[in-house]
Amino acid sequence: MKRTILTILSFLVVLSVGAQSENETLLRELENSDTLTVAKKENENVTKPEVVTITKKVEIVGNDTIITETTDTVLKSDVDTAVLRLGKRKIIIVDNKDKKTIEFPNRYDDDEVFEFREEHRFKGHWAGFEMGVNGFMDNNNSLTMSNDLEWFDLKQARSWNVNINFMQYSIGFGTDKAGLVTGLGLEFNDYHFSNPITLKVENGITVPDSSYIIAGAKVDKSKLSTVNLTLPMLLEFQIPTGEHGHRIYMSAGVIGGLNIGSHTKVKYNDGKKDKDRGDFNIATLRYGFTARLGYRGIRLFANYYPVALFEKDKGPEVYPYSIGLVLIPFD
Repeated sequence: MKRTILTILSFLVVLSVGAQSENETLLRELENSDTLTVAKKENENVTKPEVVTITKKVEIVGNDTIITETTDTVLKSDVDTAVLRLGKRKIIIVDNKDKKTIEFPNRYDDDEVFEFREEHRFKGHWAGFEMGVNGFMDNNNSLTMSNDLEWFDLKQARSWNVNINFMQYSIGFGTDKAGLVTGLGLEFNDYHFSNPITLKVENGITVPDSSYIIAGAKVDKSKLSTVNLTLPMLLEFQIPTGEHGHRIYMSAGVIGGLNIGSHTKVKYNDGKKDKDRGDFNIATLRYGFTARLGYRGIRLFANYYPVALFEKDKGPEVYPYSIGLVLIPFD
């Protein structure tokens, strides 16, 4: 009797140790961070899962397309599969005759095609660093200064126009190819006189100052300089060329101007300089017309002001214009 009892107890101990060993093996396999697998070792013939390729298409600027492929595994139909979803995470539990599998994929991908289109916004052309030449027209729109305006003739090659358009705001018309453009800028103008004169205000009227000629001075350079704050309102159209997204742009509109400074400067007798700051009856407010055209690195502008440089009846009736290039666009 005692021998029978000892035999039964020994058999139970063996079963307990075997079960504990099997449980420890299961726990060790569950510690795998990527895919947790519990498999019975009796049968090594495991059905290989089918692999389905899921393609995602992402469409970006310029109709260029990036194709990325990701894969997920789908087990055959004779396998019992349970899928638990927790937010954007999922847990897959697979149970068949040969193995038990618990999977924790990094993310789940549905068998769908996703298309992402970037919304194109209209972007105009105003901001940048511009440089050109200045000139005058008379009241007959002539570029030649004659009669009483002859003394106001300019050295065109030295009469520089420099624009720093530092702020831009674009308003599209529901498309990226047309819209309005506005902003702010600073306009610096130098008007170099061909004659050895400068300007002065006499009896409230701006007139030429010939005192250097009378004194027999050798005038090397004489100019009038102005600074204006500019505010544009442009209508712009863009034409795609199909070449790497490059476009031809054309714009036209008006520019408002506020005079914020002016002075004359005379250099004479090989180094002497006279500089006189004043308003010289220059119009405080003005408006002008502008036209702009560009493609890639070639960008042109032309400005014309139908408002006379000097206030009405307080100076010569001349109308400024400028033509030049956009040297550095602030795109």
